[in-house]
Amino acid sequence: MNNFLLALIVLMMNPALLKAASTINRPIETLQIDADSFYDVNFDYSRFSGRVTDRDSTTSIVKVSSENKNVKYFRAGDVIEFKIQNNKESDFCQGNVRSIEENYFVMFVKDLYPCFPKEDYFRRGTALVMHSEKLATRVREASIYRASLLNKKKDFLGQLNSINQDVWNFEERKIQIVADYDKKIAEIEKQKAKAMDLLLSQKNDQIRLQRELAFRLDNIDKEINFYRIENQELLFDRWHMDHDLGYPVYEKPEVIRPRRVSGESTID
Repeated sequence: MNNFLLALIVLMMNPALLKAASTINRPIETLQIDADSFYDVNFDYSRFSGRVTDRDSTTSIVKVSSENKNVKYFRAGDVIEFKIQNNKESDFCQGNVRSIEENYFVMFVKDLYPCFPKEDYFRRGTALVMHSEKLATRVREASIYRASLLNKKKDFLGQLNSINQDVWNFEERKIQIVADYDKKIAEIEKQKAKAMDLLLSQKNDQIRLQRELAFRLDNIDKEINFYRIENQELLFDRWHMDHDLGYPVYEKPEVIRPRRVSGESTID
């Protein structure tokens, strides 16, 4: 039943799906509808009466009023069978719904002669006996949907009742909440003082450690400078080393003489 209600809600929100689903014939005895929906499974909702209130000159477009409030569930294109109330032995004529108004609907009638004599005048005010399986199907679906809305209303009323109780008990809840938070604030203040003391102690320890590390770094810098390996480009000594090892070398380089005049770009 719950799955069926969910499916029906989706259908009601989508007119295209609802139109397709309305063609499915559901046996009346299988419906499980609460009494709050005012649906009577033993009543035939497919039959109702109406009265012609207006028509066009060709009697193809007919406007019908009905005391049956369920005509509001009609949709454009729905098929309606009808015949004249005083002529019960005749066949049913067929019409298609064109539009819906409150307590009225307009239908298109292709041919009146199966249910109305050709020689008679189709008058305004003529009482009609009507039959529509589409209407009965839509009434069943509307009743199920209304039952789901009633359940939703009960849920909302329960939520509203809970909210009303919270509003009425506001002052009492306010005092309780303030007391709880005051207790928490006192506990937090205590934790704050303890944390600040711990932080100050850590700061003093770090200052002492900072001095010790700075002293050791100075000593390490001195040792690094002492143990630095000098890597200078050799001039004369390198020529002697290559010459002793038998490597090909140029003639012994001359001593570089300084420039004669400051700023000159050449050397003799």
